[in-house]
Order: sequence, then C-alpha cells, then structure tokens
Amino acid sequence: MATFQGTQQKCNACNKTVYLVDKLTADNRVFHKACFRCHHCKGTLKLSNYNSFEGVLYCRPHYDQLFKRTGSLDKSFEGTPKVVRPERQIDSESALKVMNSFGGTREKCAACSKTAYPIERVTVNGTIYHKSCFKCTHGGCTISPSNYIAHEGKLYCKHHHIQLFKEKGNYSQLETEREKQAATAASKVPSPAATSTTTTTTEIATES
Repeated sequence: MATFQGTQQKCNACNKTVYLVDKLTADNRVFHKACFRCHHCKGTLKLSNYNSFEGVLYCRPHYDQLFKRTGSLDKSFEGTPKVVRPERQIDSESALKVMNSFGGTREKCAACSKTAYPIERVTVNGTIYHKSCFKCTHGGCTISPSNYIAHEGKLYCKHHHIQLFKEKGNYSQLETEREKQAATAASKVPSPAATSTTTTTTEIATES
C-alpha cells in the first residue's frame, strides 16, 4: 500500500502540512496545489500565470486591474487586503495632475451655485457650469459649447432660440414676472403732459 511521505513544511495559504505529492513552491513559499488560487476570484493558478504582491496571490487579469491600470494599490476590490505601496512608483507629476482633476475648488456653477469640480465642469465665456447643468433654459435640451446661444444670461439651444426670438421678432417670451410688474406699475403713473392738462382744467373751473 502506497503511503505519502509527510513534511514539516506548512502551506502558506492554509497553514496545514504539505505532502510532497501535493506540494507547489512559488516565490520560495510552499502551497498545496489546491490552495494556489487568486485571492480575488479564487481561480486556480499555475506557476506560469500568477502574480503576487506582499504575499497575496492574484491571477494576471485581476493583478493588472487592481494595480497596474489604476496606478495605485489603494483602489482594491472588496475583500482584497489594502496595501500601501505600489509595485512601482508612478510619476509624481502625473499623480499630481490626477489629484488636481478631482480636487476641490471654490468655483461655483452659475446654474445651481454648487461647487464645480474641474472634472465635471464646462466653461463658456468665463462662466462655469456643471456639464449636467449646461442645458437649454426653455426645453432642457443638452447643449455644448459649440451649439448654444446665451441670451440675457440664459442658455438656449439654437433651435429654441430661433423659435422663441427670431421667428416671432420679439423677446416677450423671456420677460420675467418682475419685468411684467414693473411695466404694469409704470403704465399707472400719469405722464407730465396729462398732469399739466388736469391742473389747467382745475384752474379754469375755479376762475369761473
């Protein structure tokens, strides 16, 4: 009857005894063949298709996705131990540019008055907007810096601007409630000529 010779070596993954027939050595560490798996997807690894970082094993696709593509080891998947050092240092200038693109700013969106971060804003004629706020005032249409028209501080797509103003030949559609009230109040104030006529009529009546 065949027997398997035991060793005093322990599997680096499960810490149990490793028999010679089931032994696999990688990076000077011993594993059971069944324990030699990607930490993220649990897929079985081979010596020809694995990567390791600080003792943690990964298949190459997940190693690339976790570390190389992000340029940082802080962005780990759920269940993956966070590490503090990248395998290779990324260029400090590039890292600074990335940080600045997400960094805070005191500049506010002209539409919603909330902070507009560089990565989510658009600037037209020195005025800043969130990309999501850069819409036609009339129809809510999505517009871009190349196809918008600004009128009296408001944004319009070209279609609605033509429909509202050029076709009708007036700007009544943009008149605000305050402007209407001001116009109504002005119409109730008597003109100087009317006041003069009233005064003259009163004087003649008195003399009679």
